[in-house]
Amino acid sequence: MKQSIKSIISTACLLVLLFSFNPATAATTSQIETLFNWAENTFPELFPDHQISQTVDPWVFRFYPATGIYAGVKNDEVFVLGGPWGTENPTFIDTLPNLLAQIQGSGGNGSVPACSDTATIPEGMVITQSGNVVNITTNGQCIVVDNPENTNFCEPPAPLQETGISILSTNNVTSFQTTGITLNLPPNIPNPVDLFTQNTSTCIINAQEELANQVVNSNICLDITNQLSQLSGFPGVTINPPVTVTTVTSSTNQRVADCFATSAAFITNIFTGESWVNVNGSFIPASGVASGF
Repeated sequence: MKQSIKSIISTACLLVLLFSFNPATAATTSQIETLFNWAENTFPELFPDHQISQTVDPWVFRFYPATGIYAGVKNDEVFVLGGPWGTENPTFIDTLPNLLAQIQGSGGNGSVPACSDTATIPEGMVITQSGNVVNITTNGQCIVVDNPENTNFCEPPAPLQETGISILSTNNVTSFQTTGITLNLPPNIPNPVDLFTQNTSTCIINAQEELANQVVNSNICLDITNQLSQLSGFPGVTINPPVTVTTVTSSTNQRVADCFATSAAFITNIFTGESWVNVNGSFIPASGVASGF
């Protein structure tokens, strides 16, 4: 029984590490929005000044007045018109699936103001920003995570000085699914995976003011077979690779007076690096909680 409980705790702790990140620290945008946002971030000289997508059936397009360029998608085919491509006829670029695959292969994230660093995100993950909305996606693919302890895929930039602003970010889980792992638990022991289908919140102390209006959507699938293979053979745990975890979430932010007066699951002081965990209604330094595992 002790060994079985140990395996359950190990699994739960890994899932906590994988999904305790709050995307403000992202429902996801359509594949077309992903492409347009990537183009704006990667080729600002052609697609400057973020534009809102428009629809005129069967087209979805964006128009850039500064360059006179249209970027459009029709029946999964991508076209451009104007600028270096001329204004006589739309120029076919490629199919939408092919371009999304290229974006994945190249990292495809350009400059994302809401994230302090996207250079180290896992290969195959795409992060884009459109106005105050950040989107994180793996485009329907399950990507391998080499370092599950580092899952702050879009960590907000640290301020140069204390801002005195506290932001409560509520993460709403639309979907949470696992494959390749089964926990056979006694009836009186709750399944720890159920914890991750619940909505959670994180509070950020000394946040940048622009975080107050930010929305972050995510639709990601992670392949964690390597991390959980060590549990194979443990009582109560059945592994049938590949082991994957898929989540669809949407995070919304609001300004609050005091993080410690909220019911947030986690509190982070982004200026000092300190963090706290809510344990039965009391906030305990995260370092003390971590030492208990």
